[in-house]
Amino acid sequence: MRTLLLTALAALLVACAQSPRVAPRSIPVPVAPTAIATVAAPVTFPRDDAPHDQLTEWWYYTGHLDAVGGASYGFELVVFQVVRGNGPVGYAAHFAVTDAAAGRFTYDQRTSVGSQIGLTDRFDLTVGGWRMSGANGQDHLSAAMPGYAIDLALATRKPAALHDGDGLVSFGPAGDSYYYSRTRMDVAGTLTVGDRALPVTGTAWMDHQWGNFVVAGGGWDWFALQFDDGTELVAQIVRDDDSRPILVYGTHVQPDGRTTHIATDQLAITASEPWTSPATGLTYETRWRLRTTDPPLDVDVAAVLPKQELDTRPTTGVAYWEGAVTVRGTHTGRGYVELTGRQR
Repeated sequence: MRTLLLTALAALLVACAQSPRVAPRSIPVPVAPTAIATVAAPVTFPRDDAPHDQLTEWWYYTGHLDAVGGASYGFELVVFQVVRGNGPVGYAAHFAVTDAAAGRFTYDQRTSVGSQIGLTDRFDLTVGGWRMSGANGQDHLSAAMPGYAIDLALATRKPAALHDGDGLVSFGPAGDSYYYSRTRMDVAGTLTVGDRALPVTGTAWMDHQWGNFVVAGGGWDWFALQFDDGTELVAQIVRDDDSRPILVYGTHVQPDGRTTHIATDQLAITASEPWTSPATGLTYETRWRLRTTDPPLDVDVAAVLPKQELDTRPTTGVAYWEGAVTVRGTHTGRGYVELTGRQR
């Protein structure tokens, strides 16, 4: 799951169809759609890389880019799609860069309205001039904002990891969601910093999620960790409107792509080092101890920068923290963490 106030987004996109970059802060919120039971069907590629005619969908990339000389940058690029009856299809996109050496976190956001669902074996999405396209883990990303731009080719090293074994995750009353990840993608291309075009290589992570579900109001903590031994871990805590955990699970991915589901009693996450945003007043944790019993993991996860909050109230009605992290302990590596639901 990812952060999105979907009912607000659906109304907002209709209101600002002619203005892809600037959205009003007064967002009319219609009655939330009702989650619809999903009839399970096997996830099939490349068919399920393409857009679906369902309530909620997103394509989500995070990763780390390394330039000559040793500078490292984190990036996030996401496109959200919402479908509400016979109305126009709504899109929002977020783009962020973590520049650790400069101590700077920069982000932007855009919206658009229009039908892009007609593709059957690939995705090719453009929102306000930003574009992501691909199929079968051979993808391309391009986006630009003041100070930073990316033009990246991505190639997966592993098969898609289907979460909860078959790629279908239940959120209870919120509905069911298909969810897979490409947990290790090689990246090559260009990162523009100011007026300097830097050749970069690196590693990315891609999440694709869709279904007839609505987002849990209490938010979630999401961890995507890439370890130096060639394995990966996704872990997540999803909360209800009263901040009680309703879903705690993970997926561990072996170097050859085999996956292991991690159940609630096999996963423990302890958060520390809170940081309060001067922009929104919201407080987020910036360090975590994450442990699993099978496989045995005990790692310290720390934010590269405390300030990695995106205030996307103009486009999705929410603010959230999504940041590059380092990993130390029984395993070392890099990753991304997302924290939502702090804005109650």
